[in-house]
Amino acid sequence: MKRRLALAVAGLTTTALVATPTVSIAAPGTTSAPPETDFQKVTLNDHPGEPMDLAVLPDSRVLHVTRPGEVWLHDPATGRNTVAATLDVYRHDEEGLQNVAIDPNFGKAGNNWVYLYYSPPMNTPVDDPSTPNVNEGDAPAWGTAADFERFKGAIRLSRFRLVKDKLDLSTEQQIIDVPVDRGICCHVGGDIVFDAKGNLYLSTGDDTNPFESGGYAPIDERPGRNPAYDAQRTAANTNDLRGKILRIKVGENGGYTIPNGNLFPEGTTGTRPEIYLMGLRNPFRIELNRKTDELYVADYSPDAGQADPLRGPAGQGKWAAVRKAGNYGWPYCATAQLPYVDYDFATGQSGATFNCSAPINESPHNTGLRELPPVEQPDVWYGYGPSAQFPELGTGGIGPMAGPAYRFVSPTTRGRAPVAWPAYYDGMPLFHEWTRDYVKSFRLNGSGSLSGIEPVLPSFTFDNPMDLEFGPDGALYVLEYGDGFFSENPDAQLARIDYIGWKGNHTPVPQVSATPTNGLTPLTVTFSSDGTTDYDGDRLSYAWDFDNDGKVDSRAANPTFTYQKNGLYHATLNVSDPGGLSAAASVRVVVGNAQPVVELVKPVAGQPFKFGDTVQFEVRVTDDQPVDCSRVSVTYVLGHDTHGHPQTTANGCTGSIQTTVPSGHDPANDNLTAVFVASYTDAGGNGLPSLTGTDQVVLVPTA
Repeated sequence: MKRRLALAVAGLTTTALVATPTVSIAAPGTTSAPPETDFQKVTLNDHPGEPMDLAVLPDSRVLHVTRPGEVWLHDPATGRNTVAATLDVYRHDEEGLQNVAIDPNFGKAGNNWVYLYYSPPMNTPVDDPSTPNVNEGDAPAWGTAADFERFKGAIRLSRFRLVKDKLDLSTEQQIIDVPVDRGICCHVGGDIVFDAKGNLYLSTGDDTNPFESGGYAPIDERPGRNPAYDAQRTAANTNDLRGKILRIKVGENGGYTIPNGNLFPEGTTGTRPEIYLMGLRNPFRIELNRKTDELYVADYSPDAGQADPLRGPAGQGKWAAVRKAGNYGWPYCATAQLPYVDYDFATGQSGATFNCSAPINESPHNTGLRELPPVEQPDVWYGYGPSAQFPELGTGGIGPMAGPAYRFVSPTTRGRAPVAWPAYYDGMPLFHEWTRDYVKSFRLNGSGSLSGIEPVLPSFTFDNPMDLEFGPDGALYVLEYGDGFFSENPDAQLARIDYIGWKGNHTPVPQVSATPTNGLTPLTVTFSSDGTTDYDGDRLSYAWDFDNDGKVDSRAANPTFTYQKNGLYHATLNVSDPGGLSAAASVRVVVGNAQPVVELVKPVAGQPFKFGDTVQFEVRVTDDQPVDCSRVSVTYVLGHDTHGHPQTTANGCTGSIQTTVPSGHDPANDNLTAVFVASYTDAGGNGLPSLTGTDQVVLVPTA
């Protein structure tokens, strides 16, 4: 478990745990940010799967979800991380389990609702491993309406009851289904927030393939073309739920009603009354300031690195503080001042620029109004290079994420050891950049306009931050994706960032190891806490839970335990100091089953290829159970800088995948790669949990 110390220290720099702490209580009106040495990053789960989103419960337990369908629960009292539920989800390209949120009245009068936004499997075609040269799970790029109809699906918003530490899937209340075109990439991410009146906001992506549009507006209207190449059918369609922020009121038994104030009144022909904002590409993260009812929206950018007078502006990431319903322009305008050009994909000819003051949707795929609302201007917009308007945002990739606004409450009223952030950050919304690995604060003036951008803990590590949320304890909870593609990355984690300036007390940093970590029953394991440290030199208390039952099995520093039943165990050590601060570390022990070892034999790193080539794959799986090749999946991801878009998934130990040709990109200069991720999950059974192994190969195209 050497990584745990590295991760716990990485957020502070190596000197932060050895310097004398500065006790500086930042009161309201303080004009300078407190020193970074007054903060500490504490790892809560360093094996979080492929993390997507988090939600903090009123008792400071933390839920987070993974794309393959797991709902994890962290218990701060014991430090245990357990799986609260596993959903069966459809997983082609970016689909899966996207988001988790809790009811605004959670914990009151028996309310224990947890909201999930996920892709039910339905009857969508998937790849048949017995046909290694054909992928039945890929929707065709060209065809007939009947060909495309087979891939019609939905992403579902439902709520479930959390009963103790388990999510009861039998209590599902379905709220709304958002239609999607499956079997083709991209932009299905969603986020869920609630306002002070209990209205639910759901963000939805434009569900449109961006790779054949040169990095500009995907408005391909050619007959026979898969409609998934035309964002006019979704984001610019007043009669479609995609590329939107939806605003609804959830009913007592599921379903919903429409609150006043949305973009189109109920009964308006050619519109959906659920729409609050339209004209969005991929609003992956939204947040709601319940004190001001400002909705913070971040929207992802297309990939064009430079403006083209024949096509339109360079890619622009956007952030807005929204106070009323509106249209944000996609795919006709990047901002209200940056229109795209009406490009004919059939002839290759460019027409006039779109009118952002009065956009018109004339696509044959449009089922809504022809005349659209005027385009609203975002508060922040930026490209790959330096921003003249917002130089504080730096340069690099474009991955905007809307973060929460902190609401200061005196830590003396919070009922536990004070870790609440100081009043300096009160009311300031946070902004995190997934590709640039940082967090900023956006300072708003009295009228709600942006008046300043400041770095937040710039020496801390924010490794592809997926989600931020302030908990009821006033600490900042962070879900980090890490560097890698569509699997559990080595640097992925769930963490908490505490403010320790109130008393200068640091949380202990635990370390655990076990010998052996797998074997047959009865299995005797020796555990060690060697390397556990506490900056303040406090006397520490140890509490071990070896078998995931929530009970303390030993209080020794280096105990021994014998496992009598097969299973996967996360043996957890919770270390606490006299000041009430605690942290936990765990080590995985497999009894009766071993994790599969997955190796991508083909392709191999450095193998020459060009985009458009068909790449043969071969996967070797070593396991203590018979290997079933139908359980092997290989996902091809188009890598761009530090992020990537999954293009297709094939099943089987052998097969082939045709790489996509990214239109408008120069593989030699745009840092494009082809990433192949192999995964195998064994069958488990007979008291054994299913275990998963993965491997990844990155190919760099030849000139």
